[in-house]
Amino acid sequence: MYEHRRQPLLSHRRYVDRVKSHVLGALALLLLTLGIGMAGYHGLEDQTWIDAYLNASMILGGMGPVAELHTAGGKVFAGTYALFAGLVFVLAIGVVLAPVLHRAMHRFHLDEKE
Repeated sequence: MYEHRRQPLLSHRRYVDRVKSHVLGALALLLLTLGIGMAGYHGLEDQTWIDAYLNASMILGGMGPVAELHTAGGKVFAGTYALFAGLVFVLAIGVVLAPVLHRAMHRFHLDEKE
């Protein structure tokens, strides 16, 4: 997926395309995670879709739930979703930063002789 350290630095245009694809992949992952949260809140807590969106997005953003939970299933889901969403958020940041860090490391090693 990435060029080897012996290969030349990727052109600026191809680098920008790589960053765009990583950002889109991270965004897709976050939207999928948001959808899972919305479905859980809607199904287990009988929240409206807009309330389910609010709760899921607040947890995904690290702020915590907004509405009080009433069912045991909803509480278990919310705890599990919070753990899952936290990991997904960290993963998404890693996906976005990967091409940037790779380019920096590649540039650093270009002058290195074997």
